[in-house]
Amino acid sequence: MDVLTRLTDEELVKRYALGDSKAFEELLFRHQSKVFAYIYLFVRDRELAEDIFQDTFMKAIVTIQQGKYVETGKFPSWLNRIAHNLIVDHFRRERNENTFPVSSAGYDIMNDGKLSEKSVEDVLSNEQVLQDVAHLVTFLPDVQQRVVRMRYFEGLSFKEIADRTGVSINTALGRMRYALINMRRMALESNIHLELK
Repeated sequence: MDVLTRLTDEELVKRYALGDSKAFEELLFRHQSKVFAYIYLFVRDRELAEDIFQDTFMKAIVTIQQGKYVETGKFPSWLNRIAHNLIVDHFRRERNENTFPVSSAGYDIMNDGKLSEKSVEDVLSNEQVLQDVAHLVTFLPDVQQRVVRMRYFEGLSFKEIADRTGVSINTALGRMRYALINMRRMALESNIHLELK
């Protein structure tokens, strides 16, 4: 077994900071699917998610190389925080690009908060909903978890899911149906609202 696979994230970060590029490859291997899934949950666009994913790891690399990484024992949370900040930056940029100066009539219909696509509150509310969904997924039976992750986190079709898991499309659809039923039930029992704004 490779010695790097036995090291903690923090030990790998230290080795990478000292110039061991293989240590960062191990960190990337460990966390890439979860970070990508986290990003994709928010942006729902594979190409954009890939761009933000790359930016997340580039920012992580620069921070570690500059010696600015603060060890907390929660490397995955740190990566998600970087990703989250980049997602928020993206939505802010997008929102700013879609604004116009106040018209000479004195009323700016294009920048009316009631008519805008998403307020900061809506984005934060949606973020909480998506975090709740990701949390609820962890309580599903393994076969249902796998289908949900492949469908929503990896963006696979039901045919691809069926092929990858070795079951029929109907079985994959059935597992998804039961997963959604179970998640709705758990949300109701826990008084969690799963409505996106």
